[in-house]
Amino acid sequence: MLRGFSEKQKRVLTWWCDPAFQDREAILCDGAVRSGKTTCMGLGFFCWAMARFHRKQFALCGRSVGSVRRNLLSSVRPLLEELGFQVEEKRSQNLLEVAFGGRENTFYLFGGKDEASAAGIQGITLAGALLDEAALMPRSFVEQAAARCSVEGSRLWLSCNPESPGHWFYQEWVRKAEEKRVLYVHFTMRDNPALSPETILRYERQFQGGFYRRFVLGEWVAAEGLVYGFFHRGMARPAPPGEAEEWRVSCDYGTVNPASFGLWGRWGGVWYRVREFYYDSRREGRQRTDGEYVRDLERLAGGRDIRRVIVDPSAASFLEALRREGWRVVKADNDVLSGIRVTAELLRSGKIVICPACGDLLREIELYRWDERQGQDRVRKEFDHAMDEMRYFAVDLVREARGQTGAAAGFVERGRF
Repeated sequence: MLRGFSEKQKRVLTWWCDPAFQDREAILCDGAVRSGKTTCMGLGFFCWAMARFHRKQFALCGRSVGSVRRNLLSSVRPLLEELGFQVEEKRSQNLLEVAFGGRENTFYLFGGKDEASAAGIQGITLAGALLDEAALMPRSFVEQAAARCSVEGSRLWLSCNPESPGHWFYQEWVRKAEEKRVLYVHFTMRDNPALSPETILRYERQFQGGFYRRFVLGEWVAAEGLVYGFFHRGMARPAPPGEAEEWRVSCDYGTVNPASFGLWGRWGGVWYRVREFYYDSRREGRQRTDGEYVRDLERLAGGRDIRRVIVDPSAASFLEALRREGWRVVKADNDVLSGIRVTAELLRSGKIVICPACGDLLREIELYRWDERQGQDRVRKEFDHAMDEMRYFAVDLVREARGQTGAAAGFVERGRF
């Protein structure tokens, strides 16, 4: 079974039955993206649960229930079935019933997106919990999951990619691993034998600065400098000739702050931001009404068939005004950090392109910076209106590609573009 795994992956798979680690009450794996953490954590968790318990309850946690299915179960379930595990999923109840070797256990799926998520796991008695991408979850959810593991012999399994060194999870779990009797395993890309040297080099070329140190080297470092430091005006180019295959508009709404709308057209598999509307009420000396902004959007659309308008989710009155006028409106996902990562990858890969006519966006992208005064990742709340609107559009593309029509994709799995 262990053929083809790296030494660190083998340690994760077998630590629970290794006498050297019998005093450990949890395992924590962090490090680079695509380093093989998730699959070996998931496989090890199921093997441990089925070897040690019968008719007990366990938790499989991610940022959302959908991310648990996508990021964890999609790779782990086929391996379990290949090994002879019987796995029955009851999607309506968000649970798996697993049988192996005469034992049966139930695995519940939980999402830890926000502070309210802790209530979802409260009250259940668990023999163990696996938290995939734990650093993306609020502290209240992680601590509630840990508190629910009260069955004798229960263990906590945690994995994440690095964030800022000021992040609570780094301070309370990574730095205090020994104090909490946690087995800490740090991964790099080279700990994943499934990655070829060429693939590793490609990932190394994709990132720079703080994100290179986080996602390639697996270090907990602060974000610094320009958010899109790789981008320069020379990357702007006009759309191809002819009519676009599809049109969309993204909107960041502002009354006191500037409003920014972008018109996007698709040629082949590439989306071009061909035109924009940008209104700064402070500069102009007058605030615009919702009705005026609707007319501005109409002028930007120029009679084109706009398939969807992606709008700042906090702009309730503007959303309603657009709906009344018959626009097909989608509320944007406003998860800033994951959205920045999605946007950066789409820009870098050329899946979205900014056209030279979009002067205000090009101005903002050269000024949009991380706030280095913060202990955690924050962007400065300035020069961010076209940036927010572009991010709404990028994340909506990813959400649509995944077939998600409700509240957003919380990511593209963190760092895994």
